[in-house]
Amino acid sequence: MPGHLNMTATLLLMALTATGYAIATLGMKLASDQVNAFAVALMAAGLAGAALAEIILLRQASLPVIYLGIVAVESLLVLSVAAMIGDRLTPVQLSGGALVLLGMILVSH
Repeated sequence: MPGHLNMTATLLLMALTATGYAIATLGMKLASDQVNAFAVALMAAGLAGAALAEIILLRQASLPVIYLGIVAVESLLVLSVAAMIGDRLTPVQLSGGALVLLGMILVSH
């Protein structure tokens, strides 16, 4: 097993993983209207980047903490992108996002 990553490297890799998944999600949203090369490229690049960063994380960290961290960051990114492209966020959706963040805080202590 490789050496332990410091907190900065761990957080950076979690952000990269979440960003990769968010990029793939954006590609899927674009493909839901019309499948094209750009949408497929976003999906492939996002998933590949997320998988590589997550593999590095899983070599040194607890799965529950890493997974919830990734999901929390990805949720914030996807909700932000959704708002920017005009999708209306309901109070229930925003509450769900807050609960994901709360879950991450609870398992990280």
